[in-house]
Amino acid sequence: MKKLLFICSQNRLRSPTAEAVFSEYEGLEVESAGIDRTAEISVCSESIQWADIIFVMEKSHLRKLSHKFQPSLKNKRVICLDIKDEYEYMEPTLIDLLKKKVLPLLGTF
Repeated sequence: MKKLLFICSQNRLRSPTAEAVFSEYEGLEVESAGIDRTAEISVCSESIQWADIIFVMEKSHLRKLSHKFQPSLKNKRVICLDIKDEYEYMEPTLIDLLKKKVLPLLGTF
């Protein structure tokens, strides 16, 4: 069972979409969180410890994550998907983009 954590800014659009999409796949456990203080669900060290792979949507999320949680990230696989904040929740274009970027990476874990 692979444990995936998806992180965006507010945990309102991109990461919850990723959580919904990949929760449907057998063999995956999926959570999502936001890196900003005002996020619906904020990322915490427990969720980082739990995850096998952490996906961030933008490079700025990677910088913030590294700054806030550096000790917890040791030996963690963190991948930036480079998906801008320009999609709505469960927008078909976002779903297609997530699948295109994430699925090939899951076979290499």
